Amino acid sequence: MPMAVAVRIGGHLEQPGVETTFTENVSAHGARVLTVRRWRADDRLELRTLSGQFSTQARVAYCQATRNGDFAIGLEFEQQRGDWVVA
Repeated sequence: MPMAVAVRIGGHLEQPGVETTFTENVSAHGARVLTVRRWRADDRLELRTLSGQFSTQARVAYCQATRNGDFAIGLEFEQQRGDWVVA
């Protein structure tokens, strides 16, 4: 069963600032993240867990509209620092 992890994402070129949101699922190489912003494939962003134990630069693989008007983005991790740890 996928586990939601609270994260912060930033780096949107047209809408600066940091967004606090959740993952829908996570793997060793990427994550699916919910967001209020529309991203483009190949956009780069910074992702950090709220605990600060993991951060990465990531590439947006896809951006899909959700039923509630937000978006789900598929991320491929590029430069990871730390480990995903869920207590």
